[in-house]
Amino acid sequence: MLRNIVFKPKQLSYCSLYKKIFYRAISTEIPFNQLSQSQQDQINEPPVIENVDVCIVGGGPSGLATAIKLKQLDLDDKLRVILLEKGSTIGSHNLSGVILEPDVWFELFPDSNYTLNDKRLPLPSNLVTPIKEEEFCFLTKSWRFPMPKPSDLVNKNRNFIGSLSEITSYLGEVAENMGIEIYPSVSVSDVVYDSDNNSIKGVKTRDLGISKNGSPKDTFEKGMEFHARQTVLAEGCHGSLTKKMIKKFDLRKDSMMQTYGLGIKELWEVKPENFRPGFVTHTMGFPLSNDLYGGGFQYHLRDNLVAVGLVMGLDYKNPYVSPYQEFQKMKHHPYYANVLKDGKCLEYGARALNEGGYQAIPKLNFPGGILVGATAGFMNVPKIKGSHNAVKSGILAAEEIFKNISKLPQIEDTENDIKLVDKPIDLQSYNTAVKNSSISKELYKVRNIRPSFNSPVGNILGMCYSGLDSLILKGHAPWTFPLHESDSSVTSLAKNYKPINYPKPDNKISFDIMMSVSRSGTYHDHDERCHLRVPDQDLDKFANNSYPQWKGIEQRFCPAGVYEFVEDENSTGKVKFSINSQNCVHCKTCDIKSPNQQIDWSVPEGGDGPKYSRL
Repeated sequence: MLRNIVFKPKQLSYCSLYKKIFYRAISTEIPFNQLSQSQQDQINEPPVIENVDVCIVGGGPSGLATAIKLKQLDLDDKLRVILLEKGSTIGSHNLSGVILEPDVWFELFPDSNYTLNDKRLPLPSNLVTPIKEEEFCFLTKSWRFPMPKPSDLVNKNRNFIGSLSEITSYLGEVAENMGIEIYPSVSVSDVVYDSDNNSIKGVKTRDLGISKNGSPKDTFEKGMEFHARQTVLAEGCHGSLTKKMIKKFDLRKDSMMQTYGLGIKELWEVKPENFRPGFVTHTMGFPLSNDLYGGGFQYHLRDNLVAVGLVMGLDYKNPYVSPYQEFQKMKHHPYYANVLKDGKCLEYGARALNEGGYQAIPKLNFPGGILVGATAGFMNVPKIKGSHNAVKSGILAAEEIFKNISKLPQIEDTENDIKLVDKPIDLQSYNTAVKNSSISKELYKVRNIRPSFNSPVGNILGMCYSGLDSLILKGHAPWTFPLHESDSSVTSLAKNYKPINYPKPDNKISFDIMMSVSRSGTYHDHDERCHLRVPDQDLDKFANNSYPQWKGIEQRFCPAGVYEFVEDENSTGKVKFSINSQNCVHCKTCDIKSPNQQIDWSVPEGGDGPKYSRL
């Protein structure tokens, strides 16, 4: 039944249906100590243990780059490298703009012999489109005004556009052909600590077959443990394990709190007369008000395919703002609508992204593991690019890992829990390598641009300072602007604002949220323990704590219709709250933006979630 609800838009009269089907089931879980003894024993049975040299969690650009570089260095093929990916396939959970800078890809593939129009490429020509035209505009409600491009936004005849899901799928094939063990549909739920509890020795995969009430089903399967000489967390933005490691090892001791944005993207097939191959444009202004940071984009790929999207900062104050609705509104501006008119929307997706930059990079190593890519936060916001830094961090990680473990005895093919290292490897050399690399130099140069938009004057001052910094100061200012506190903490109370009445979708250019979710391919088992956790999974208590202050902000910041408040006179707080976790596109926005920080995004069963193919 649930699969039909997710995939068939005509059946998406979901509010009343979800209330009847899911509310009681989702809000009722049996505490572990109230399960039968046989059920407790089943869940507590010891896991199978696999020993490896390197365990990589996450199959995005950074994780795959780490794996590929390791195998390039491992000429004797001694190292056992595994990569665990929660998506059903490599690439199915990867979403980005994406504009590629070729240099770092040539660094990863120095012997690449791909060409396009006699120009050498680091990746197959069917994956990338050279940028031939570009614009940067400021939009009002009806007009557009060309703006001078900052140097970081100059892409013409330099860079390429493509689909990150397609590119990571290709990287997965390359890695597998090199002998790297890749396991998609495997969710990693926790780390495994060493006996001293001050280092990690690996990770644990999520148990399968736990019902929504918390009891094991007939299909129950105990998760495995992978013990490694080095664990690499490449989970993408705001990783669930990374969040724990940052807290456990105080990795933000010398850095500021991360700030985030939400990227929402659609892929369209447009009419041939509206298509301009290799054209990219970025916009600021409409539909965002002066106090909302962000901007739109459209990238013309190949075969009349156009990627269109909005990236919006999650540090907004007004709890009535809906990033999803702002995106739908943006598409009706003539600058976008004239391209999309009479076209067909093919795919939809959303993902949080790091915006803190240089000031928010945590310490990257801890005993037994490291952070690479977006989970550490290497996005260059003014460039609107991060994949090049993600790949670079993977290359640096692989080089330092190889130096430390290549001379150790080869691991026997065994499932025994043996000691893999005499002392946990704390890879400070990787942290130093990143600090001395192009990643830090690039992010330091633009360190003041994103926080300049946080002044009381908002975007106006931010744009003025950005121009000054980009064109004149060029990052050499003797000051560094601080970042604000967490995005959740800056959210104001609803009583300080009026509700926003967004236009209704026309189902031609704009769509309701459930129609969009149906285009993401998202699926979760209907009888699965909810992976979106609130204290004691008490939904009434959560609603009573949140709704009176923020009037249902959760159902507005979520780009997938996961959270729902429904008026109910019989409830204590006059509303019922439900978590439609089957809709979740794994964007992590709820974990970031929830004002009371009582939503914890944890991994669902492996293979669940969106199934992107060309985003």
